[in-house]
Amino acid sequence: MNLTFDEGNLFYDLYAALLSFVNWRLKVSSEQFSDSREYTSTPPEARVAIRDALFAHRELIDEFVRDNPANLKADDLEIVGSWKHAVVGTFYVFRYLKKYTVFLTSGGSPNKAYGVLGLADPLEEVIGPSVPRLVTTVLLPFEGRIIYDGLVSGYNIIFGGGIKRTLNEEYKQAKGAFGIITSLGDDMGPAAKPPKKSKRRPRKTKAVVRGRSASGEAKAVAEALTQMTDAFCGEFLNEEYAQLCRKLATALARKRPSPLLRGRLETWASGIVRTIGWVNFLHDPSQNPHLKLYSIDEAFGIAESTGAAKLKTIRTMFRIRQFDPKWTLPSEIDDNPMVWMLEVNGFLIDIRSAPREIQEVAFRKGLIPYIPAD
Repeated sequence: MNLTFDEGNLFYDLYAALLSFVNWRLKVSSEQFSDSREYTSTPPEARVAIRDALFAHRELIDEFVRDNPANLKADDLEIVGSWKHAVVGTFYVFRYLKKYTVFLTSGGSPNKAYGVLGLADPLEEVIGPSVPRLVTTVLLPFEGRIIYDGLVSGYNIIFGGGIKRTLNEEYKQAKGAFGIITSLGDDMGPAAKPPKKSKRRPRKTKAVVRGRSASGEAKAVAEALTQMTDAFCGEFLNEEYAQLCRKLATALARKRPSPLLRGRLETWASGIVRTIGWVNFLHDPSQNPHLKLYSIDEAFGIAESTGAAKLKTIRTMFRIRQFDPKWTLPSEIDDNPMVWMLEVNGFLIDIRSAPREIQEVAFRKGLIPYIPAD
């Protein structure tokens, strides 16, 4: 279900006015727009940057309503003022229903399900008929209903049966606790009530379906994770990081039982990238590329504490340490002292300074990646 044509036009007029004001106040982008027509013609990356700046500074909504720089009517200002209650994040587009599309929160606790209306085009046409689909967007209140802000980015991931079963269970829990939330703000209907206590014994999330099916599920999850980490490394890091992230995802899938069959995809993706970054001192400004580890969590839409906990889980699971030769970037192998320090006749030496015949023995035993003398 969509807004009516007039309601859609009103939304874009109001949103364009607010974002134009935000851009003027924060100088986010050189792109300028004065009305909804110019706004929708502005490059999406500029609109997203201004939108993100707005919800990082929600106090600007009150300032806009107070000063009313666009000379809006009182009813329109009330709509804009309600956007302080926007829900920003990553969601699973879970199900298309007649009245609305169900968006299921991703990475939050407790889970919530929102009934969201489309704007000019049905959400099924915007997002695609195949669901569930993982997307990043902003949910906004609009005259007692919930819409999205017209800016949505998706992850090209196909979910296997194990993930779908987990999402079905989380949807049931969210619906049982809150109902499907259809309004945002001070009066959120079912959302304002505390979660209901289930009378049934809580169901354990099974990590294994047993046998080959569990192996297949883990492999499918690893493939989905690889798509996410590849996309992240392609945008922020490099191919070396992408390769090591693939290797780690595969290693997680091969464990029995595989831990990938429990937990959210974005949490595992952040944990994988965090682990490879931690080994290679990605957070060190002298490194190239360089990135703070909490930025990885932000990119995948999870809390910093959640990303740090998953990093610790993976490190403990594989006994990974910094400078770990197995997880060092290939371009950094030469400079990694842990690769070349070996015990020879009871003495710890740098094998690069040893005679060639000793290097050959170490290479044949798989202790070093290549013969330094070569």
